[in-house]
Amino acid sequence: MTSMLPRGRALFPGLIDWLESPWPFGERNLVRVEERVGDGNYIVRAELPGFDPNEHIHVSTEGGVLTIDAERESSTKEAAHSEFRYGKFHRAVSLPEGADTTKITAKYTDGILEITIPVQLHEHGKTVDVRVEHD
Repeated sequence: MTSMLPRGRALFPGLIDWLESPWPFGERNLVRVEERVGDGNYIVRAELPGFDPNEHIHVSTEGGVLTIDAERESSTKEAAHSEFRYGKFHRAVSLPEGADTTKITAKYTDGILEITIPVQLHEHGKTVDVRVEHD
């Protein structure tokens, strides 16, 4: 009988995960995000599949930084093989100038956390030519 587990993975556990990570020398449990500004809002979407948003996801802002923390505990102690990631997950994102953190909202749907923060967009002023007088 042959094993359903690929042999190469058993020789170097974690190597493929390390190479596939967005930054292999950085934090292992980094929350992956997308950011955009549109319609007067700064929107951050974070991949957090399998989390209970009422118990395991915490979102906060302080000093112009949005912080997302989440934790997933292993549901089984004796997995023969698991590629799931457990533990604490973290991401901090700098907020754009004009972000109104008093009106922040967050919604969790299908494993995606979407955080919306209203942003006061600054209009660029008109260019004014100044005449320079001289003697």
